[in-house]
Amino acid sequence: MKPLLTIFTCPKPFTREPIARIQNNAIGSWRGLGPEVEVLLLGDEEGVGAAAQRFAVRHLPDVARSPWGTPLVSSLFARAEAACAAPVLAYANADIILLPDFVQAVREVAARTNRFLIVGGRRDLRLDAALDFLPGWEEALRRAVRTRGRAHPPMGSDYFVFPRGALGVLPDFSIGRAGWDNWMIFRGRTLGLTVVDATAAVCAVHQDHDYGHLKGERLHRHPESLHNRRLAGGRSLGTLLLADADHELSGGGLRRRPLRWGALRRELQMRLLLRWPSPRAGDIIRTLLYPMRTGREHLGALRRPFRRG
Repeated sequence: MKPLLTIFTCPKPFTREPIARIQNNAIGSWRGLGPEVEVLLLGDEEGVGAAAQRFAVRHLPDVARSPWGTPLVSSLFARAEAACAAPVLAYANADIILLPDFVQAVREVAARTNRFLIVGGRRDLRLDAALDFLPGWEEALRRAVRTRGRAHPPMGSDYFVFPRGALGVLPDFSIGRAGWDNWMIFRGRTLGLTVVDATAAVCAVHQDHDYGHLKGERLHRHPESLHNRRLAGGRSLGTLLLADADHELSGGGLRRRPLRWGALRRELQMRLLLRWPSPRAGDIIRTLLYPMRTGREHLGALRRPFRRG
């Protein structure tokens, strides 16, 4: 049976807890989505090959890396597209548990259009045990999400679903660092794809963890996060939110997102950026639409060297 969907990811090393347990929970949930779903693990971090064998999924060890040694988004997406058999691909972070509503959302959008990018928000949840994947585990998890889960702020996305070839060649972003997930929404809008916010239709569960792999650096201040933002075109092009998706998927189906009064200025910014998609134009547009905010940012940048001194 030819798969409908290939889910691919680039796990961290399976050498410390709770990261190993968290990644096993996520991959196990994907593996349980049925024969329509193929799972692909990329990278040669310690333990990834063993995890692929344990879950009986495919493993591609060779990926290009940044000067810091971090796998590149461009390489991961290109390798997955070249290797998979499915017409639709989904990148998901290796700490995200996905349930059958994820596959249903992909089916529903793919039945309406063949040019799309599905993104979505997550529910944050602390899980202190490995999932057993015995009958009833999904309902137990949904109950835990309802009672203890927290909706994450609608900033970036932890998964991206797209037809093969829809996104083209991507920049050399570093995976697992800030900046590139917001830019992906801009990429979809720029290419004229139907960009779908599936937050209301998909229960994507992010398992709480620390960021010890960053060795004390804050994620948004990490050198690779700053590099990602430069590749994305700076603050103007690389900070789109889930609200900038032009469609949404919910229990009522797929529909174009209605314009709301409070979002008119942001939508105007989005449409001007699509017409003039350059960092220079983006900075001018942002300054004209948000003069007070950009003024405070410039003032803060001027004061920063004096504070260090």
